[in-house]
This record gives sequence, C-alpha cells and structure tokens, in this order.
Amino acid sequence: MPDHFDEALREVEAVLAGEGKPREKLGQVVESIRRAHPLHSWAGIYYLRGSTLELGPFSGIPTVHTRIPVGKGVCGTAVEQRRNQLIEDVRQCENYLSCSEAVRSELVVLIWRHHSILGVIDIDSDEIGTFGYDQEQAIERIAKAISPVVFEVL
Repeated sequence: MPDHFDEALREVEAVLAGEGKPREKLGQVVESIRRAHPLHSWAGIYYLRGSTLELGPFSGIPTVHTRIPVGKGVCGTAVEQRRNQLIEDVRQCENYLSCSEAVRSELVVLIWRHHSILGVIDIDSDEIGTFGYDQEQAIERIAKAISPVVFEVL
C-alpha cells in the first residue's frame, strides 16, 4: 500500500478511536481519503437505504447526486453487482452519472458488515487512470475499519 494511504489509514484509525459523533467521524474519514492523494478531487460515503444510495459525508464540490438508485451510475452498479468498481476513464462508462465535467476516473469500494452492503466509499479524480489495485486495496481496508461506524449511523 503506498505511503500516502498508510498515513490515511492511520488517520482513520485515530479518528475512529477518538471521541465524537459517528457522522462527524465519517466526515473526518472522507477528508483523510481525499487528502491521501493529490489527484483525489472528491471523496464521499453513500449509505445504502433500501434500494437507494443516499449521500452521507463528503469532501469536495457538492454533487447533485444525493440519491442514487441501485444499478445506476458507478456507485449503484457496485451495489447491484456486489463488487468494487475501478473506472479508469469515466467517459468509457455507459452508466456513468456525471458529477463534474472535470472527473475522469472513479473508484467505488463497498462497505460491508458480514454479508450485507452498508454503503460505498466513492472517490473521483480529474485524471485518467488515477486508481489501481493498490488504491482499491487501501480503500477496502478503510471501508472495513469504518464499517461499525457506518452501521451505527444507519
């Protein structure tokens, strides 16, 4: 795992161990994720409520996509297929929901509790090919760490 993600994971673990309300902690988590790499332009958490993903805390420019049906966009596809989505170039993705004309790549990692999906961590970049296997693995570790807090919010 690259050093900047090691630091982000340490920050997340410190936030989770500290005092604070669950939603505040998750807000700090998305800030850590966005700062983990200079090419991250947006990071956020969507909670799965029924068949809809609802926007939770995020870091970056506000998005119009506050509710995403399962199966729509990269986030909804991740839930529908029950697997992470690593999109090298969003312009090549037929089901992409544009948040910004500048976004070029996206990583969506599922947040699990046992065998149930609680939501997703969504990260955008304005550069093609920002995300790879190492980044996906690092964000999976963060998703696993925050799972109990997300469960508490739901």
